[in-house]
Amino acid sequence: MSSRLMKKVLNEQSAALQLRSDGDDDDSESPQSSAPARNLFSLLGDDDDDTAIDQEQAEDANETSDRDSAPLSETAAVPARNANSKKKRNKKKKKNSNKADLSLVNRTGSSDLNLDSLSLTDGHQETCSPAKNKLLNADADAKLPKKPFKTRVLEVDPKFLSAENELRRIFGSRVVKSHDRNSSSANPRLMRGGRRGTHNLKKTIIISPSQHWPRWDGSLTMELLNTLEGVHYFRYTHSSSYAQAQRAFESAKENHDLNGIANVLLNHPYHIDSLTTLADYFKFTGEHQMSADATAKCLYALECAWHPLFTPSRNCQLKYDHDMNKPLFSALFTHMKNMDRRGCHRSALEICKLLLSLDSNDPMGAMFCIDYYALRAEEHGWLEQFSEEYQSDNSLWLFPNFSYSLAICRLCLESKEVLGGGESETEVGKATSFELMKQALMLHPSVLKKLVVKVPLNDRKWTSVVKHSFFRSEETGSPSLDHLIAIYIEKSYIIWRLQDLQKLLYDSTISLIEMLEKKESDVNDWACVRKEAFSSEKNEYSYLLVSEFSDSVPTMPPENLQDFIVNQRGGGIEIPEQIPENHVLRDVANRSPLAVLFESILPWVNYGTGDGEDEHHLPGQADED
Repeated sequence: MSSRLMKKVLNEQSAALQLRSDGDDDDSESPQSSAPARNLFSLLGDDDDDTAIDQEQAEDANETSDRDSAPLSETAAVPARNANSKKKRNKKKKKNSNKADLSLVNRTGSSDLNLDSLSLTDGHQETCSPAKNKLLNADADAKLPKKPFKTRVLEVDPKFLSAENELRRIFGSRVVKSHDRNSSSANPRLMRGGRRGTHNLKKTIIISPSQHWPRWDGSLTMELLNTLEGVHYFRYTHSSSYAQAQRAFESAKENHDLNGIANVLLNHPYHIDSLTTLADYFKFTGEHQMSADATAKCLYALECAWHPLFTPSRNCQLKYDHDMNKPLFSALFTHMKNMDRRGCHRSALEICKLLLSLDSNDPMGAMFCIDYYALRAEEHGWLEQFSEEYQSDNSLWLFPNFSYSLAICRLCLESKEVLGGGESETEVGKATSFELMKQALMLHPSVLKKLVVKVPLNDRKWTSVVKHSFFRSEETGSPSLDHLIAIYIEKSYIIWRLQDLQKLLYDSTISLIEMLEKKESDVNDWACVRKEAFSSEKNEYSYLLVSEFSDSVPTMPPENLQDFIVNQRGGGIEIPEQIPENHVLRDVANRSPLAVLFESILPWVNYGTGDGEDEHHLPGQADED
């Protein structure tokens, strides 16, 4: 506290003592004329406001001179004037605080600020009337940019993107750490890499990099193309060294040479196409964990190249039309399936939301599996909100996956309501799960017979049901709809193994058959709806492979693994139609796939191809005979 403020306090105390000594006529007025109690600690913050201190010092000087020259009766009125001046200063401070609140709202207008979280102080409530407060909130809301309805429902939560975080929530941190230690100790190659790599890896939100991974080389970057209506459009770019590695990869791919691809990864450990090829190789050999690690490394490199303005939200778009952006979509889709196999369904749901938000055209078909991940993650309320808000015309229920998944979702919400005995999670007036299931069967009856075969449902009662004329046909007449039904059956058949869902499906089917026997006009009505929704005579979703939505992993004979290569644009596997005559198939059926891979990387991969040459004769090895 400064000496000038101390003098001010002493002067006020001396004036109060003089008032107490003069108690003849002023006893009844002492509560009004006495100096108010002052918190001395509140003066500690007044040193920052130099202007206010100067004004107070000038007023104190004038008041001190008046007290020295004025009689005692006039001096008694000085504390009252001091109290009035303090009230004025307090009002000024409240007004300044109100202006500060308004400036805070204006500054944060472009961010995700919730105005309800801005609590008003008691002084603000006294100053502003309820009508003014309401006008203030409305004015602040008008200044905030209105986000599209798709942003909220597709908003990605970064804390749920990482599979490691979900594993910690499921099993606990100790279990996850113990598993990581056991995995690293079981692989001495990782331990050697951990001792050798002392660098710190860049932290990302999707992938948690392993300590043995090499440092990010910065060969990929992302550039901002343009900004339209608050939406940023980005594209990946690569450096000259990455372009050289890409040319080497293309040359190795044309020759079906895994040696060349392995050589590219030795010099450029984060080359995207080479990592994708390696991931597919491990997948076909049955090494799913190593395949997932290669995909994770690929996704880590793509995430390290993100632009500073790029965030996983609806305001950032990454169009699939650009060739450099395509690896991110394929890596995210593969990583999403890997998370599903590990049981991290919530992380898979967030990845699926990210895929759908990056490009509204949905090039990977995330729309046809997002309902599956929402049901597995038990995000039933979100799934209903998504079906209502994602498209303004509310037409998602026409797709077969949403038509049946919404009925399952409503059944789960009804079960939670019954078990919880609390507030209902379903709104009043919405259709029940029984009604939604009947609607799904009316709209897509061919799904029932395929479910009975795929699940499978071996009870005899299902045999009589599928023989009904309404459910007998397996084709709808629309190639697009048949393709989407095949995708739904391949992706979501495992959900229908629950007994509660089978009971709901059977009861709805029996009720629908009884209704059709009384009134068959509804059949034609739903057929018209189905035909108008999928009117194209061509398969509009032919670019989506049914096998990509399957949980089963394809395999390849070991003798053909040396000659496989990934077709990046076609998304499949190219196998040479004719094997060269001088190619000798080695006996690798009973050997480790990892050993076969490492052997193929060695320079003597083609040993034993010459006439009369020993198959196990290595270069530089002396003959023992």
